Amino acid sequence: MTDISILIADDHPLIRKGLKEVIESMPQIKSIYEAGDGESALRLIEEQHPPLAILDVDMPKMNGLDVAKEVHQRQLETDIVILTMYDKESIFNRAFDLGVMGYVLKDAALAEIASCIGNVLNGKYYISPAISDYLLRRTGRQTGGKDKRGGLTALTNTERKVLIMIAKHKTTNEIAEELFVSPRTIETHRHNICSKLNITGTNALLKFAAENKSVL
Repeated sequence: MTDISILIADDHPLIRKGLKEVIESMPQIKSIYEAGDGESALRLIEEQHPPLAILDVDMPKMNGLDVAKEVHQRQLETDIVILTMYDKESIFNRAFDLGVMGYVLKDAALAEIASCIGNVLNGKYYISPAISDYLLRRTGRQTGGKDKRGGLTALTNTERKVLIMIAKHKTTNEIAEELFVSPRTIETHRHNICSKLNITGTNALLKFAAENKSVL
């Protein structure tokens, strides 16, 4: 993907400045939007539709998790990365319940943000290595008996949108064209959806999407 726009939302100008300097060095990034509070961040997401937004947890007016919740509920196409100084597992779990794609600790942000952005833009998750144990425990809980419909909450906004299109019997190429991404990216989303919902077998994803179209 090229010519990507990204939103940085943090109420500390120095943190935004540091992140911006790192992100500007990435050749695929075309433009960077900045916000100093949650309300401004949500407004920019709605107006500019950046593929990715980096949100601080603690911001005035709306915190990062509240913004992520709104993005999730409104089914906006922006993927979310949470930036935080907290390494609390409860915050981590709440963030991923809201469909975020990345979770980066602030003390490692400048070193990790480029890797995080690269992963998320390719449909992959990124978590600061210092808290990787949180993901292992979360994964263990999710595979301990939840049904597939309950697992829908683990899907990102983009994955849910892809699943809705699959339910409409759209092909990978058609979905890619509508979302302005490559077919390979859609195949990655399909793989991630199947992994999260524990779906296997030929046409199983299409069958699941069609059967659950009313709740997507």
